[in-house]
Amino acid sequence: MYKKAITALSLLFFMMGFITCLNDILVPYLKAMFALSYSQAALVQFCFFAAYGLTSLPFSRLVERMGYQKGMVIGFALAALGCLMFYPAVLLHTYALFLAALFVLASGIVLLQVAANPCVTVIGPAASASARLTMVQALNSLGTFLAPFFGAAFILSTLSLAGDPQAVVYPYLCIAWALIVIAIVLSKIELAMPLEVSNVAESWRSLLAQRGLTLGMLGIFSYVGAEVAIGSFLVNYIQELTQLPETQAAPMVALYWGGAMLGRFIGMFSLKAFAPAKVLITHACLSILCIVISMQSTGMIAVYSLVLVGLFNSIMFPTIFTLAIKGLNAGSEKRASGLLATAIVGGAVLPLLTGMLADHIGLQHAFILPVLCYGYIAWLGIRYLKH
Repeated sequence: MYKKAITALSLLFFMMGFITCLNDILVPYLKAMFALSYSQAALVQFCFFAAYGLTSLPFSRLVERMGYQKGMVIGFALAALGCLMFYPAVLLHTYALFLAALFVLASGIVLLQVAANPCVTVIGPAASASARLTMVQALNSLGTFLAPFFGAAFILSTLSLAGDPQAVVYPYLCIAWALIVIAIVLSKIELAMPLEVSNVAESWRSLLAQRGLTLGMLGIFSYVGAEVAIGSFLVNYIQELTQLPETQAAPMVALYWGGAMLGRFIGMFSLKAFAPAKVLITHACLSILCIVISMQSTGMIAVYSLVLVGLFNSIMFPTIFTLAIKGLNAGSEKRASGLLATAIVGGAVLPLLTGMLADHIGLQHAFILPVLCYGYIAWLGIRYLKH
């Protein structure tokens, strides 16, 4: 049963990564189709990640009542509904409907996150929780690595033909059917979830009073916000610096997320060899260094140094997550997972703020905001190391 659970969770994380990273292709596509500013285009990520802030806590309560397996099945079905909503959005050629579809799609992803993350952390030995979550996050990164190639071939390629509004319909319809099939198969499999036991959970107020958890929430907020901000504007950033067309810039987004995939495989070993907090500090500092080099450079040096940040992003989410819930009982971990998932709303707020900065001071200088985020994560690692 353990192998079945890990296999199901690995597939789940792959699909979450694939769908989420397609937003990085939608941003330049919709920006061109609707002649949007950077801040207007950032509403794609805002509506997607706002779902984390609005639905994480209700969904964590739902998972408490229904269990992890049912929660994941419903999450897949909800995500499929969001994909299907792209069809009327294209027919009416309305940006607001695209944003609504993304919100519904993201709500399904949120439910999957809330159900899956705590399951992975306690499904095996506690000592290897960070490494285990890093492993499934590596499958998540595989999805993010493949998505830009998929998006470049089926979505961005139409921009050179004056744009085809229906370019996003067929990819998302295919994804919808895949999600529906996965939901049906998952509902038929009997998975032994070891953490579905009767534990007394701490109250929400009691959990929020735990400084390690609340600081971890801000850490997740900063990490996701910085990572998404860079990924969202990477295609436009490359175009500004090199004049490459969208279809040639998109593979660089794949390298950005591919670096995260590679880093997570490496992280499975480094997190066992060194204290997770030390690894977190090192990666945060290297991310800052790469962004600063990019901001002070031109051409492909600026591009490659920013793409390299993906490698150092790799272990941040699983490490912050496991350090934040350390010491909680199984019942409290469910609620803590909901709180930490709420913090993923950073992916809505920080890209929007970065887009607003880019409209006023230029995209290259706007990346000072991710620098500040990684600075906080480095401090957080130091704080966890001392405690």
